[in-house]
Amino acid sequence: MPKKPTLRSRSLILALAGLLCTACSFAFWKQLVSLYPATFGNLGFLASVAACYLALTALLLTLFDFPYLFKPAAIALVLGASVAAYFMDAYHVVIDPQMLANALQTDRGEVRDLMNLRFFAYLAGGLLLSAGVAVTRITRSPFPRAHLASLAKRAAVLVAVVAVALVPCNRAWASFLREHKAVRQYANPAFPIYSVAKLAGSQLSGPAAPLERIGEDARIPAAGRERDLVIMVVGEAARPDHFSLNGYPRQTNPRLSGLDVVSFTRMVANGTSTANSVPCMFSTLDYRTFSARKARSTENLLDVLQRAGVHVLWRDNNSDSKGVAARVAYEDFKAEDRNPAVEGEPRDVGMLAGLQAYIDQQKTGSIFIVLHQMGNHGPAYYKRYPSAFEKFKPVARTNELGSSSPQEIINAYDNALLCTDDFLARVIQLLQKNSGRFRSAMIYSSDHGESLGENGLYLHGMPYRFAPEEQKRVATLFWFSKGLESEAARFRKARNLPLSHSVLFHTVLGLLGVQTKVYDPGLDIAKLAP
Repeated sequence: MPKKPTLRSRSLILALAGLLCTACSFAFWKQLVSLYPATFGNLGFLASVAACYLALTALLLTLFDFPYLFKPAAIALVLGASVAAYFMDAYHVVIDPQMLANALQTDRGEVRDLMNLRFFAYLAGGLLLSAGVAVTRITRSPFPRAHLASLAKRAAVLVAVVAVALVPCNRAWASFLREHKAVRQYANPAFPIYSVAKLAGSQLSGPAAPLERIGEDARIPAAGRERDLVIMVVGEAARPDHFSLNGYPRQTNPRLSGLDVVSFTRMVANGTSTANSVPCMFSTLDYRTFSARKARSTENLLDVLQRAGVHVLWRDNNSDSKGVAARVAYEDFKAEDRNPAVEGEPRDVGMLAGLQAYIDQQKTGSIFIVLHQMGNHGPAYYKRYPSAFEKFKPVARTNELGSSSPQEIINAYDNALLCTDDFLARVIQLLQKNSGRFRSAMIYSSDHGESLGENGLYLHGMPYRFAPEEQKRVATLFWFSKGLESEAARFRKARNLPLSHSVLFHTVLGLLGVQTKVYDPGLDIAKLAP
């Protein structure tokens, strides 16, 4: 039987730190070198960063250097760093608490869309290195006194390395730390570990707060009020600059262009991920005040509408409502028995099945329906539409976007927008059918935008402060039936104003005539027209 390889713990830690700082950190070095090219003048700073990165990663591993603890911890770090490296290298995302929260709420179909040969290659590399750690015999100084003294000495040396590396380049470091905070978020595995700890802290920070009620005075005056039917479509990853309604040279809105919709050109989301942006769309919070805990413990627009006597229904073909529909009628259209797959996918149009029957069942009162789309959910844009909508060719038929040309990615993305155009036109047709009984309106707004390769970025979910405009700007449009001509005129005048999702809460209350102290006319689009 071959002897197990034997290494001193400090040697294994240095080897692991070296691999983590190189093989698992391509994204970090790519970001850094884009800011500090490897010219003669920058070599000193780059060497200083390398020394600090290696020493701090070794110091992190040293914290776990105890019998029965080191191997499980090292294997977990290696596997986690391998998976994180894949997502950072392939999509240029950062593994921050928001991204982790989004990942925890991702369903199996979305997970499958992210799996490919490159992912399994990264995972295989992590498993191979983990196996090496598992079979290696580790020797240490006698525990506990000699070993603890050795750890203290090693930690002191590593801290000294950091100090020595920092001093000659202190001015460059001061600029880097102040001006380029986003680059530090690519440090692997340090930043993913920080994100896990921060997310766990937010989830375990005591018992859930009691639900804060808002709009307890909400009411709709009965006298002279017609019934309203409003359908709000929550889109997914749709950019306004890819809507032909907003001047995009490709015809991506062939059906909507003939339906007198009002398309907003400068709407921005309050979040760059579904987990944050969807709750924000229905709350009084914005990107500065939002927290998942606050959103979970505070009522939202749907609660206020329901309290005012509006019939509220949420239909979902995405992952879920992110807690927004926790207290209203909810129907899952990812379920095969409710929404059979078309060419392998449950389609958004399936959410319209039986909707007329639901409307007919509500004999009195106004109705507010939310349809949560799969829309342009990436990276497998080619799966988001049936073959009949494949107008722009060739398309990227892979979820590994880095292996496709920019035009192939855009073609698949734009084809998915054609499918959304058709879906929204069908929603409007349904509303037109009911215009004799209701004042009808459709609201469409995407939850966030999407990077399609600009500056090497893909998908969405970047920290809001550092996110590019492509991930913040969202396609948003409105349609109004006869009887709402004055509203349509006011919205048309406001279509080019710089607005955010913060207006949706108050705009919906205004459309439905809900009177409540929580309503702010200064955030109602109908009141903002110049």
